[in-house]
Amino acid sequence: MAAEVEGVPVDALERHAELAELADEANWRYYVLDQPTVSDAEYDRWMRELRELEEAHPSLRTPDSPTQKVGAPISTDFAPVQHLRRLESLDNAFNDADLAGWQARAERLLEADPGPYLCELKIDGLAIALVYEKGRLVRGATRGDGRVGDDVTANVRTIKNIPHRLTGDGIPDVLEVRGEVFLPVAGFEKLNEQLVAAGKPPFANPRNSAAGSLRQKDPRVTAQRDLAMICHGVGAWEGGEPLPPTQSAVYERLRDFGLPVSDLYKVVGGLTEIGDFVEHYRQHRHDTAYEIDGVVVKVDRIPAQRDLGSTSRAPRWAIAFKYPPEEVNTKLLDIQVGVGRTGRVTPYGVMKPVVVAGSTVERATLHNASEVLRKGVLIGDTVVLRKAGDVIPEIVGPVAALRDGSEREFVMPTHCPECGTELRRMKEADVDIRCPNARSCPAQLRERIFFAAGRGAFDIEGLGYVAATALTAPLPPQEPPVRTEADLFDLKMEQLLPIKSVVRDQDTGLPKTDPETGEPKVVTFFANMNGEPSKNAEHMLAHLQIAKDRPLWRVLVALSIRHVGPTAAQALATAFLSLDRVFTASEEELAAVEGVGPTIAASIREWYTEDWHREIVERWREAGVRMEDEPPAVEGPQTLAGLTFVVTGTLAGFTRDEAGEAVAGKGGKVTGSVSKKTDFLIAGENAGSKYDKALKLGVQILNEEQFTTLLTHGPDAVRPPAAEEPPQEVAAAEVAARTSEPPAKAAADA
Repeated sequence: MAAEVEGVPVDALERHAELAELADEANWRYYVLDQPTVSDAEYDRWMRELRELEEAHPSLRTPDSPTQKVGAPISTDFAPVQHLRRLESLDNAFNDADLAGWQARAERLLEADPGPYLCELKIDGLAIALVYEKGRLVRGATRGDGRVGDDVTANVRTIKNIPHRLTGDGIPDVLEVRGEVFLPVAGFEKLNEQLVAAGKPPFANPRNSAAGSLRQKDPRVTAQRDLAMICHGVGAWEGGEPLPPTQSAVYERLRDFGLPVSDLYKVVGGLTEIGDFVEHYRQHRHDTAYEIDGVVVKVDRIPAQRDLGSTSRAPRWAIAFKYPPEEVNTKLLDIQVGVGRTGRVTPYGVMKPVVVAGSTVERATLHNASEVLRKGVLIGDTVVLRKAGDVIPEIVGPVAALRDGSEREFVMPTHCPECGTELRRMKEADVDIRCPNARSCPAQLRERIFFAAGRGAFDIEGLGYVAATALTAPLPPQEPPVRTEADLFDLKMEQLLPIKSVVRDQDTGLPKTDPETGEPKVVTFFANMNGEPSKNAEHMLAHLQIAKDRPLWRVLVALSIRHVGPTAAQALATAFLSLDRVFTASEEELAAVEGVGPTIAASIREWYTEDWHREIVERWREAGVRMEDEPPAVEGPQTLAGLTFVVTGTLAGFTRDEAGEAVAGKGGKVTGSVSKKTDFLIAGENAGSKYDKALKLGVQILNEEQFTTLLTHGPDAVRPPAAEEPPQEVAAAEVAARTSEPPAKAAADA
């Protein structure tokens, strides 16, 4: 029982003691053992509750409280060393109000506007302090408790981007640099593969792997791992030229010295621009080579930083805006498999339900049997689960420290779980195992019907996953009204009314069960309680008729020919105008279509050799499905002729298909990927990697308003005015920036 404190209720005392013990244990495992057993989200909740208790009862706020300490006691595996200046932690902001509160406090203390501010990415790695004397690296130490850390100098020397000697002019006599050591995501995956292959437990996430790698007793082991470091501050700066007046200027001097500094920081004027930076990297959180968990905002002016000072654990001049956690820990109860529309058999983790990124998750993909082995997960493990935005939940890896010996390995089934056909690799080089029973496997048919009805194909309203399941796999003794796609447009109401079927999970294809009885959930989808046609049935049949007049490219997509997606289908429809011409074209003629190529051409020819595939085409033709397009009528000026576009993100006034059709109507061409040949990228909300590639290649990016202007007035209305020729000295500086050559040499090159 917690010791009594005058004026504090017993329940508050006990809860404070419990939370303090939990936080101390978590800190020890996180900072010292590098084997955390709770998620960041859980730890943050404990700390918030501790602070709330201490706000309500200030006498609980003692120097031993986790809220007043940084990190954890140092490990005894390495020699302890005293930091030249205390390494502080950061206070956290979780929303705009927290940020505004921090800025207001700084303004009140300074009695002036604290801005400008420096925004940088918060790398999820391991804090490190490097000491250079006369430009020579003499020590590297971990954070430890903020005052004393572990001496890991021998291991730091193996990190490729940390210089052993500084370069340039004005180097301080003593320089203590703070930064973050991390393992890039690609390096993390490679390391875990090696550990699993060697029979060792894998790391749960890149942060753990970076910490574990830096604390290896044998530096040769550390050297084999692709660790890197990015600087984010200075502790001591003694002798040499004076410390620059701003944080951003400090970074540039560190870069001049040869130290690794991020290119992704930005100096901004106020809260609005801070919010824009935070929001941009919320959307592009996974586009960096390393894991980030937020943005750090700092007062840029060094004198203002000094005036603001620090609390017992954190500077008042900086704050970390933390993104909502996308990773949580949960129990992996089982690994099952689902079968996709191409027969691919995919393992899925079945987990104890947990809330992550705003939704409850109980299943997550494991991609294939090789991925299960690579990640080293066992049935019964506590696992790290990630759900980034709207991305399908993914198991990152196991928390090996929590294993108790009851866990067991997953064994990939040898036969299809739905039709019993023996599974195999269709080609020798295939990674995936597939069910070869494409025609009769109920799982593949269900997935193909659902796909054919989707927005990227026939766009049949009312034919969702539940309906596709009911049509292809009703409960016995009912016969399925759809045995292949050929039956789809011949459906009659009398076939639908008797159907009952088991509800299946759309992500996995596995049956859903009633949580109380454990029995499969059964639905009567096409009839109401009186046995009369439901609105669902009427709606679906009506839209099946509408779907018969879809353009040719949508018909091509709906056939589920391997590798033929919307982009290739549109290219084929434009080139041949007829389904018959597509299927009678030679492989060379198909491959010659831009955006198609030999792989897709071979897949189309192979698909059409199957007699039951040809039957689908003929039955759809007989049912009235449109099999050819009219030659495009030229309406109005073709202002976009000869230009290539890519559409990405979500537009308010267009679907992606509508945007593509609008471009095509003006003579332009839409492709699926950004290249040097791309003239414009149309970028809506949540634009992803295509946006970044366009920036890198210098492709002009248009928002929706500019896109509308382009459609109305042509490309000249949105092209930037031609820039004047820069002065020679500016051109030289730009060449130097690109080539990392000294300015004098760059000027000569320019």
